[in-house]
Amino acid sequence: MAFPILSVIILAPLAGVLAIAVIPKQRLLAIRSTAAAATFVSLVGSVLICVLYNRVAGGMQFVEKLPWIKSIGISYSLGVDGISCPMVLLTGIVIFTGVLVSWSINERVKQFFINLLLLSVGAFGVFCSRNLFFFFLFYEIAVLPMFLLISVWGSGDKYYGAYKLTLQKIGGSVLVFIGILVLYAVSGQNTFDIAALSRADYLISVQKILFLVLCFGFGVLALLWPLHTWAPIGHAAAPTAASMFLAGVSMKMGAYGILRVAIGILPEGAKAMMPYIAVLAIINIVYGAIVAMAQTDFKYIVGYSSVSHMGLVILGLATLNWVGISGAVFQMFSHGVMTAALFALVGLVYGQTHTRDIRELGGLATKLPIITGVFVLAGLTSLGLPGTSGFVAEFLVFMGAFKAYKVITVLAIIGSALTAVYVLRVVRRVFFGPISKKWENLDDATAFEMIPLLILAGAQIFFGIHPGALISLINLGAKAVAVKAGGGLL
Repeated sequence: MAFPILSVIILAPLAGVLAIAVIPKQRLLAIRSTAAAATFVSLVGSVLICVLYNRVAGGMQFVEKLPWIKSIGISYSLGVDGISCPMVLLTGIVIFTGVLVSWSINERVKQFFINLLLLSVGAFGVFCSRNLFFFFLFYEIAVLPMFLLISVWGSGDKYYGAYKLTLQKIGGSVLVFIGILVLYAVSGQNTFDIAALSRADYLISVQKILFLVLCFGFGVLALLWPLHTWAPIGHAAAPTAASMFLAGVSMKMGAYGILRVAIGILPEGAKAMMPYIAVLAIINIVYGAIVAMAQTDFKYIVGYSSVSHMGLVILGLATLNWVGISGAVFQMFSHGVMTAALFALVGLVYGQTHTRDIRELGGLATKLPIITGVFVLAGLTSLGLPGTSGFVAEFLVFMGAFKAYKVITVLAIIGSALTAVYVLRVVRRVFFGPISKKWENLDDATAFEMIPLLILAGAQIFFGIHPGALISLINLGAKAVAVKAGGGLL
């Protein structure tokens, strides 16, 4: 039997949870080190599957299967393809760096890291599962701990943010659960296996309805307008690592669900309904950018920026051609590392200044040159500067979208261009110009704090300069989806 590397990736954080649970709460270094070690194992595993994935063979690889309830087709079934490999890598990067930036947490440290690691167990499971029962189980595991992270360790109106986020996500989960049960009932396959369900014959009317149910269910996490309202409030209230995970990974789980389940199982329904979803995507892009320009709270700016950027992901998926889908998946990865970096940086600035109001800041570059440099890089990735991963992602999305929706694509390009307005505004207001005397004693990132920043910055640069390392993977999965959905190979 082959080495179960996917189970190791998923279960390493769970082993970390069990280990932390028995460590005395006074041993803070042991708790933090255990969390870092567990997530580092998952990160190494995620890098290995991307490197070792056979690009010639393609398809599902590193497959593991253990039957559980055979009578109704439930099995612990794992596997990754060209689409899920980058998502597993993204999760590994974000959760490991999230643990590192949380090193200074000193309130209920055990419970904090237990909840953070549980989030990663759920996310890894979602991206690796090939059985809808376990897919949904992991999906819920990746949602519920966020309530505690925000309500206990958050700031500002944290209770409102936690309840709003959780209730909206549960509403989306209800739609997903209904969609999964109906799929099982009407497929005639007597299984929750995703591949088997995708081969079943469904009436086109059933496909349309089920596609919308699943698309809007997953759309809550993917920030599909108008289901996005939990995100800016949730980000503003969440602790830094939770914000990083929300924007970096959780949103991508929603988009991945749309791609893997809604489009993958119901391609005819997707083909019929995606033009309407594309309209919602352009609202995401333009609305998110305009509202971000009006914000003065650091976290709200990044939060609404995520609404806009996830619109690009949804637009790429809506094209149903392989270039657009490849761009959407690449954008999911690029936005994940970029926005995780931005929230980490906002956390570092807030930790010293105790304010997120950009009107009270200014001239911080003289005191925080490293933080400024990484923020500028993440901002340039956000606005799609050539040489960064953001440029590659947006180029692919727009190229694929122009074939399918020419007018919408032009509007999307205009909306995306607005990113430069709020990014440059934040850079100018926060890091340049005269510095107030009250910021004279600020300290730049320490050597330890630089580790997660360099990892996140390095990913943005590496995959911007060498995008083929990911695109060669992503294309394999994207082409298979595009062919099945009838979107063409462009």
